[in-house]
Amino acid sequence: MEGIDHLAHERNTAQFNVDDMKIVWAGSRHAFQLTDRISKFVARDPAFRKDNRASLVRKDLLKNTLRKAAYAWKQITELRLTEEEALSLRYFVDEPAYADLHWGMFIPAIKGQGTDEQQKKWLPLAYKMQIIGCYAQTELGHGSNIQGLETTASFDSKTDEFVVHSPTLTSSKWWPGGLGKVATHAVVYARLITDGQDYGVNGFIVQIRSLEDHTPLPGITVGDIGMKFGNGGYNSMDNGVLVFDHVRIPRDQMLMRVSQVTREGKYVQSDVPRQLVYGTMVFIRQTIVFDASSALSRAVCIATRYSAVRRQFGSQNGGPETQVIDYKTQQSRLFPLLASAYAFRFVSEWLKWLYTDVTQRLQAGDYTTLPEAHACTAGLKSLTTTASADGIEECRKLCGGHGYLCSSGLPELFAIYVPACTYEGDNIVLLLQVARFLMKTVSQLPSGKKPVGTTIAYIGCIEKQLQFKSDVQKAEDWLKPSAVLGVFEARSAKMSVACAKNLIKFSNQEEGFAELSVDLVEAAIAHCQVITVSKFIEKLESEIVGDGVKQQLEALCYIYALSLVHNHKGDFLATGCLTPNQADLANEQLRSLYSQVRPNAVALVDAFNYTDHFLGSILGRYDGNVYPKLYEEAWKDPLNDTVVPDGYHEYIRPLLKQRLQFARL
Repeated sequence: MEGIDHLAHERNTAQFNVDDMKIVWAGSRHAFQLTDRISKFVARDPAFRKDNRASLVRKDLLKNTLRKAAYAWKQITELRLTEEEALSLRYFVDEPAYADLHWGMFIPAIKGQGTDEQQKKWLPLAYKMQIIGCYAQTELGHGSNIQGLETTASFDSKTDEFVVHSPTLTSSKWWPGGLGKVATHAVVYARLITDGQDYGVNGFIVQIRSLEDHTPLPGITVGDIGMKFGNGGYNSMDNGVLVFDHVRIPRDQMLMRVSQVTREGKYVQSDVPRQLVYGTMVFIRQTIVFDASSALSRAVCIATRYSAVRRQFGSQNGGPETQVIDYKTQQSRLFPLLASAYAFRFVSEWLKWLYTDVTQRLQAGDYTTLPEAHACTAGLKSLTTTASADGIEECRKLCGGHGYLCSSGLPELFAIYVPACTYEGDNIVLLLQVARFLMKTVSQLPSGKKPVGTTIAYIGCIEKQLQFKSDVQKAEDWLKPSAVLGVFEARSAKMSVACAKNLIKFSNQEEGFAELSVDLVEAAIAHCQVITVSKFIEKLESEIVGDGVKQQLEALCYIYALSLVHNHKGDFLATGCLTPNQADLANEQLRSLYSQVRPNAVALVDAFNYTDHFLGSILGRYDGNVYPKLYEEAWKDPLNDTVVPDGYHEYIRPLLKQRLQFARL
């Protein structure tokens, strides 16, 4: 059985060049070559094995993660990897660890909010990992509402120091990754108080552990917050709790790029606009959208390969049973997720461009596109992480009972991924921010103020949107970009206008916003779907090389769009964008698209180019050799180390012999 490709028959039916699709998925030939090289490098090294994570107790799990992170760093320095290669290596090691927060949050915070002098002092230490940092913002009592944080940093002009303090139990920092056991320093967000006045939340660099023996410094109580959801999962991360008891830090450890406190204790704003700080947030949320496509594509890869291996029912005269992937019910659940993975990948590419564009504009003093960029990144972060978390769980169900085994890779993938719905902005809170942007845009239309930004321009043509009616007459009409974009834009515009009209009825706007929040969230989702669909269509209009590649992407684009039409049929009908007959035609076209994708499904997930090591799934193995490997894996469980279980003599034998005796407690 070894060495046989059990999915070869599936790969032979592909109607496109898989190698060309790999480059489209990676974003460029350079990106493909880099990720291909690094992922194979990691997969070959036994030091990075991860198939035993689920059976490790927490202490061993953390120690193993610390070993891998140190080993990864050794490889990065010895091989002199570039920043891009190092990032890729950490990604393919695929183990949530303190280094993620050090590189992903601590360093960007200092870059974004530190002065040139502060960057010169702290970044070289951080880049060499001579200090290890974390990002201490969230507290026991506040996450999404940053303005509600309770930790204080009070300036003492006598000593030229800030006194960082946790005045209440709920002001304890709670959740920062890397804080529990590893970080030596933290960027701590606290309320800045000077001359008895509260100037709101600011960032401060605080050392929390000794660089000699790693013990907490005086006034600091720090530890891990305990086991989290899922087996190995995110438990390899030391999410922490941190309490300050009047901890003193020098004044120059306040991050002072945007605002400062002088030696005399005076609070001053610098000439650097506060908006520049948003650049960091836009960047981080853009990477989260990219990660959503990666996580969802892993789950889809596992479910697609296994659906082609698994056979159930439909046997004729003792012949083979039907491949599960041939059932329309399986296709209608799986293929929209496959399409979503590609859709999220392309919208994240566009967000990367948007981040660069906004950054250049900000540096030139042009803030006009910032509200749009904020709404796009907030909304797309919410849309893609929700869909990906739900999609991973759906893929687990698509794998039947075996999907519930840790060795399927899906429970752990879900446990690691699902926090993305909460961190960097709770998904509902983010959609409400998008809704505010939409309401402001709509409210300015009567005065002739046109919306700024390409993603919101369609709302500017409001008369056209309000009068829109789809002209689809037969199923194939749904394969026109204008037909699809037309209904998505009109539905979104009509939902936003309806919310705005209802808001006007309230004398108190905030009260109205709270009362209508459910409708506003739905309007925000509709707007984010317009962006995702339009960026997929734009991708199709760009130059795509490769035999048959464009045809496959077109099929996926329309599956993505039409499955949304199906799922939100009520909105499309209620806003009058569609007739019931046109909705039926969309379903008819969808069924036909599923049949088109079916022979290409396995090749389309091969295009993700994931190694078996990275997938970490027996069900998703490249060679499809699932059953012998599941059987082998079962015997590796520590429970099978002994034939007779521990506890037999105390609890099973006496039960069987009816001689149970328990000492009285």
